[in-house]
Amino acid sequence: MGQSGRNAKTLAKYPDFRVVLMVMKANARFREHKAAGRISVEVVFDHIQMHILRKIVDLPAGHLLVLDRAVLHDVEAQKESAFLLTIAWPEGAESSGTARNDLVNR
Repeated sequence: MGQSGRNAKTLAKYPDFRVVLMVMKANARFREHKAAGRISVEVVFDHIQMHILRKIVDLPAGHLLVLDRAVLHDVEAQKESAFLLTIAWPEGAESSGTARNDLVNR
């Protein structure tokens, strides 16, 4: 795992769609960012929190959250955790440059 306390493995990659397995160490955090496409986050191991529009959303294993594009959020692992991040870009947008999700760029 990287110095940032997180690691990512792309499981599926298409110009308008991506699925990424994210693993985070306990207390690791992705700072506030947004995605150019809609995202879903499904926790597959342990527990994360997402901070969205000044609200904290608890996501234990088995829970799913969907966000529209351009919604500012951050992610914090409560314990060592893993989640599937799915990104779907708007029709006509490419998954590179400004249309790419900040999470995947890190």
